[in-house]
Amino acid sequence: MAFGPRLEFRQTQSLVMTPQLLQAIKLLQLSTVELASYVEAELERNPLLERRENPDDGPIAPPDIMAESRPEREEGDWASDEMRVDRAAAESDLGTDLGNAFPDDASAPPAPRSVQQEGPTLPSLDGGARGVKGGSFEEGDGGLEGFAADGLTLHGHLENQTLPMLATAPDRAIAMALIDAIDDAGYLTEPLDAIAARLGADIEDAEEILRLIQKGEPTGVGARSLAECLTLQLKEQDRFDPAMAILVDNLGFLAKRDFQQLKRLCRVDDEDLADMVNEIRRLDPKPGLIFGGSPAQTIVPDVFVRSAPDGSWAVELNSDALPRVIANKSYYARVSRIKDAASKNFIDEAWATANWLTRSLEQRAKTILKVASEIVRQQDAFFIHGVQHLRPLNLKMIAEAVSLHESTISRVTSNKHMATPRGLFEMKYFFTAAIAGACGEDAHSAEAVRFRIRQLIESESPAEVLSDDALVTALKSQGVDIARRTVAKYREAMRIPSSALRRREKKAFAPR
Repeated sequence: MAFGPRLEFRQTQSLVMTPQLLQAIKLLQLSTVELASYVEAELERNPLLERRENPDDGPIAPPDIMAESRPEREEGDWASDEMRVDRAAAESDLGTDLGNAFPDDASAPPAPRSVQQEGPTLPSLDGGARGVKGGSFEEGDGGLEGFAADGLTLHGHLENQTLPMLATAPDRAIAMALIDAIDDAGYLTEPLDAIAARLGADIEDAEEILRLIQKGEPTGVGARSLAECLTLQLKEQDRFDPAMAILVDNLGFLAKRDFQQLKRLCRVDDEDLADMVNEIRRLDPKPGLIFGGSPAQTIVPDVFVRSAPDGSWAVELNSDALPRVIANKSYYARVSRIKDAASKNFIDEAWATANWLTRSLEQRAKTILKVASEIVRQQDAFFIHGVQHLRPLNLKMIAEAVSLHESTISRVTSNKHMATPRGLFEMKYFFTAAIAGACGEDAHSAEAVRFRIRQLIESESPAEVLSDDALVTALKSQGVDIARRTVAKYREAMRIPSSALRRREKKAFAPR
């Protein structure tokens, strides 16, 4: 055999992930909010891409599925009438002067003419909002909840409440450090001695300022533990007696439903213990959450499912969730005559990107609709009868039905939601593992089995609390072949305590 350098030609096939393909995959797995942000960024970056305001010209414009639910205008329907803005016409319709019709508003001063009534309120240069009325407790604006609803953070509220009561700069510095160490739930997350050591302050001063913070609202904020948080609220309600103090110090027994031990420690009977536990349950374990954490994102459904007149299910895309963009062909024809090489390359690249984005958005919408339609077809029994009839379903079954890859199905169903007559569900919800059926029966979905376990536990009586083994027996009688450890895993996932803890709780709170 001869060894030496030589040239050979070979023809092979390989999948190349082009930048356009990578971007298309990225678009497919984006949620509605993320997709809107991405399209907005492209609109700012690409001069040849513009928003199409006409919904009929979008990439896919499904019909308005809510049109059937809108009632026709009937005679005498005041909600359908045009608003009468003329004072004389309004007084003629009412049969009286407007001052007599609205006596409660007679004392309200008229709005200044310089204030624009239409459009949103614009922020001022100093960060505030123009035209926004500041709230106060004296004005009856709902108290602390009113301030929280206006967007005031917990830290800002504590600063406004505490700092004016401190005279010296060192005390205010300690207060700021303590407030910064309080989390969104209202708990002090850093040891007090560590904060004092970091600031070079006396621990006694830090404790005194912490007590000042804890005296404010919401009651319980600044606590270092759950027991301290509950203690602050009980003291404010004048319910912190010796028996309640012992109960708060032994919350571990309460978590384990060991009511016999609690009765022995607190030296109370069943009725008194039940009253004390009910008082504990009425307290707020996370008082700081009244101000909220990060802003809540409203879930926008990508697909609507409704019942069709022929008894089938109509699956339609949410037209409001579809970004409507087009490539501006006329503007491209004008600017493409530029002779400068760098500018021409930029224009050609922007034109290609604009065309690719519009095609990708259309393909994304078609893929979501195709996958959603197949999910509805596979889970027809769920939409008719409920969760107990949810079928086992995996990505492979959908992928084979719609001739797509499993990874594509996974991306399509991630962060996508479906509005159905039974509620709003993430598409991933309909994919559940299979639990074998007993005696050769059909398999059951894991979600349906969890639903049956919860039903069995909720229907049990204090005298017959079902253990995990008893749940296994009951499920097998219903045609579900399941192991005890699987029942225990599902029960723990649903945060349902064990049979021993449930038995203690039901006996303690059973009517006498």
